Amino acid sequence: MKYMTSAEIREKYLSFFEEKGCKRWPSSSLIPDDPSLLLTSAGMVQFKPYFLQQKHLEAPYIGTTTVQKCVRTNDIDIIGTTGRHQSFFEMLGNFSFGAYFKEEMCAWAYEFSTEVLGLPAERLYFTVYLDDDETIEIWKKLGVPDNHISRLGEEDNFWRAGPTGPCGPCSEIYFDQGESFGCGSPDCAPGCDCDRFLEYWNLVFTQYDGQEDGSFVPLPKKNIDTGMGLERIAAILQGVQSNYETDVLRSLVAVGERLSGAVYGSDPATDLSLRIMADHSRAVAFMIADGILPSNEGRGYVLRRLLRRAVMKGHLLGLDKPFLNEYVDEIVNLMGHVYPEIVENRELMRRVILSEEERFGANLRQGRAFLDEALAELEGVVLPGDRAFTLHDTYGFPVEVTRELCDERGIEVDMEGFGRCMDEQRERARAANTKDAEAAWSTYGGVMNEILEAVGPTEFLGYAKNDADARVLALVKDGQQVDALEAGDEGRIVLDATPFYAEKGGQIGDTGAMTKDDAAVRVLDTKEPEKGLIAHTVQVENGRVSVGDTVHAAIDVPRRERIRRNHTATHILHWALRQVLGDHVKQAGSYVADNRLRFDFTHFEAMTAEQIAEVERLANEKIMENHPVRAYETSLASAREAGVMALFGEKYGEFVRVLDIEGFSQELCGGTHVSATSEIGFVKITSETSVGANLRRVEAVTSFDALAYMNRVEAELKEAAEELRVPLFDVSERTQANVKQLKELQTKMKRNRQTIADDGITALLESAVDAKAGYPVVFGRLPEADAGQMRNAWDVLRARLGKPGAAVLATEKEGKPTLLAAGTPEAVEAGFDAGAIIKAISPNIKGGGGGKAAMAQAGGKDASGIDAALQAARELLL
Repeated sequence: MKYMTSAEIREKYLSFFEEKGCKRWPSSSLIPDDPSLLLTSAGMVQFKPYFLQQKHLEAPYIGTTTVQKCVRTNDIDIIGTTGRHQSFFEMLGNFSFGAYFKEEMCAWAYEFSTEVLGLPAERLYFTVYLDDDETIEIWKKLGVPDNHISRLGEEDNFWRAGPTGPCGPCSEIYFDQGESFGCGSPDCAPGCDCDRFLEYWNLVFTQYDGQEDGSFVPLPKKNIDTGMGLERIAAILQGVQSNYETDVLRSLVAVGERLSGAVYGSDPATDLSLRIMADHSRAVAFMIADGILPSNEGRGYVLRRLLRRAVMKGHLLGLDKPFLNEYVDEIVNLMGHVYPEIVENRELMRRVILSEEERFGANLRQGRAFLDEALAELEGVVLPGDRAFTLHDTYGFPVEVTRELCDERGIEVDMEGFGRCMDEQRERARAANTKDAEAAWSTYGGVMNEILEAVGPTEFLGYAKNDADARVLALVKDGQQVDALEAGDEGRIVLDATPFYAEKGGQIGDTGAMTKDDAAVRVLDTKEPEKGLIAHTVQVENGRVSVGDTVHAAIDVPRRERIRRNHTATHILHWALRQVLGDHVKQAGSYVADNRLRFDFTHFEAMTAEQIAEVERLANEKIMENHPVRAYETSLASAREAGVMALFGEKYGEFVRVLDIEGFSQELCGGTHVSATSEIGFVKITSETSVGANLRRVEAVTSFDALAYMNRVEAELKEAAEELRVPLFDVSERTQANVKQLKELQTKMKRNRQTIADDGITALLESAVDAKAGYPVVFGRLPEADAGQMRNAWDVLRARLGKPGAAVLATEKEGKPTLLAAGTPEAVEAGFDAGAIIKAISPNIKGGGGGKAAMAQAGGKDASGIDAALQAARELLL
């Protein structure tokens, strides 16, 4: 075998299948274009539309070939404990969508393995599905002997996406690493749990459509889906026993050695830490480069967990300061030529990692101290669940981190107890947050579910109509269904159809009115307490409304128009933010009201004034270009194929509503919107703030509210201009000049005060007289000093006395007198007692105070008594 680097293997694979007629395809993002998947974990993910015949490969290509970056965390707990598992890995793949099948694939796999990679044919072994005689015959024709072919069951050699649908047998290729890796059993063969036979390539033949009865129907077009782990084949060609000893990962392990001084291979615990740091840092860097930011849910939580595991292992090796950016630099050097996104996003990666690492580093130090204390007090080998919960709730420790730290000491964690604490916390949160939309409806949850089951979902008419006649299907008052609502009653009304939009997706509910001949009802709010059921919060102003009545339901149109403008503006702002800040910006929440909008998004630092201005400029440019706004329904699959942006944390049904702002924005959205962007008028951002780690928020106004905001700003500016007596647009210049002048005056005044103070201290020192006990004493006034300045004056006096001494000082500030008595330790030893002196002289200023022998202080109400107080002090001491 010839030694090959990872880069050489990668290029040879892609070139080989290009020569066979496959189109070289770039790796897709780790964020899959599929809401059902958390992360891209296989090469075939980006080709699902081709496998489903929704897209077709153009001629003359017969398939595709890729090197796909992947992240898998289903086995995160064993990463590093073996040489074969990583959270991040590269998957070499080639795919056919009906153009070539088993015979070609097996022949090419054998050719690439033996002729391109140079693997000895006698060390290759092949597994096939139990009854896949066709593939066995193909391998035999290629020269593979019978004793190198094994049949394995469905668990190992049959692929299926689910109980029904596309499926088919697999054939895996193994490399015999030698008897020294084996278990010693004479029956040892591929599929054995030992390390002798290493699987490096899996060929999936998708040829059947699985039926509900368990039968298989041949597919009209048979597909090929293959996957070869780059790290595994690199380990074979580089003659090493572990993926972590291959060129790329070994270079990352070396970063940990350099930072910590540890030596790889010297100790199993140290090796585990170095492996995890190397693997997780690579996963973290690539995830951030693809726009994933740390959070407490979804793929953001996976990122945070990987980052924290790496930091934790670094701490075990003595790395108390942030260190992961050292890995980032090495990852860019090693892989930047293949994946340009990690070069382009290098600074983003560094900033996010440093921020997260600093935050968790502080928590880790405090939390580990808490855990050490808890384990020291532990009787037995189980950490109570409430202690694990405190680490989670107070110190931000994922329970997985706590379990790993405990496992290293042979301690288990009471996960049932931890779960109970989590449940109790959720209950407390629900009880406390009465303003939460779900909590506000909790009283009506049961009855609303009953209504939904009885009458079915409400037909929403509000996309096309502002008013409509509708029939009353149910009425609720005080949490109970009733037959009628009378004048003065408040309750909920459910109609068979309604133009009122129910609060969801960040957009507030509509208000308006319902009327019939003898009744008038004011609609205060509209919500959806059960999916599909729209309930109107109402107050009956006069008359009576009964179940079965027909009412005319009409929304507050001017209010809805303002909401529509704000909602479409959030989509435009989303687009503009991505243009200015980057594609990592993703919507993380919104609030769309009639008088303002709020948009939360993923970003790692505060926006600059220039960035905010540019977002505003771009957004208003699109508004004034007057783009048509179109909403339509389509299948979720079609929307994804068209590149429509989705909130990946959301769950969508088979059909979705797409908002298309012609030419630049396509997003899934169920809200109400304008028909053309010019209806928005203009948008003005009023604030930009942080709402959590890596989350920012912009608030904005549009249309008449934007005009009112700007009018208010102008009025404030005019008022300032009048006060400053300058033209409107000279206010900033004049203000800066005035501020500069004020600072200069303050500095001058401070210098003058200091000069006066210095002169005053000198004069006080010159007036010092000897007390009866023989030490010098200073009596005198300080000009307009506060308590702190009087103590500072004593510090200066004491230093300049240069010997034991004491002072009794007085001041008057804003008509209020203050006395201070203080002495050096030697003066106190000689009999000076500041507390006794203050107690004796403070009645002269109609005040009181106290302190210790070394220093005491008093305040009073009569500044005219200061001279008498100082004289009294003289009489006591002289």
